[in-house]
Amino acid sequence: MKIRRFAENDAEKVSAMIIRTLKTTNSKDYSEEAIKTLEKQLQPSHILERAGWTHFYVVEVNDTIIGCGAIGPYWGSETESSLFTIFVLPDYQGKGVGRKIIEALEQDEYFLKAKRVEIPASITAVNFYRKMGYEYKNGIDHPDEEQLYRLEKFR
Repeated sequence: MKIRRFAENDAEKVSAMIIRTLKTTNSKDYSEEAIKTLEKQLQPSHILERAGWTHFYVVEVNDTIIGCGAIGPYWGSETESSLFTIFVLPDYQGKGVGRKIIEALEQDEYFLKAKRVEIPASITAVNFYRKMGYEYKNGIDHPDEEQLYRLEKFR
């Protein structure tokens, strides 16, 4: 397993990996309509755009992208950062890949300079992030209008 920075030519593979994961794993917690909306949003052009303002990483096994994650500034803040677009192919979930992604993101300069890091967590992944030390922002332990939990970690 190798974790490396995203390259422009990864966009198609990353998009396909995310969409497969959404349809397989996240569909247990979200409606078909919500998954279709996310699928439209997470096309290669969006992945390239996000990679333009974050530090985006991919995880490879035998030249196959099996996971990804990004970290960037929280609304332009110099002291806060956010984690984004963390996905692991269903066949690799529960095998430490997500933990490796979080560990890589937590070694990134955006994390290291931040006093606070936030993650908009899916219903599907909220318990994983809590195991990684992220807590409910402002104690709010239910999803917001976007069906996401807002979690944070202070450094």
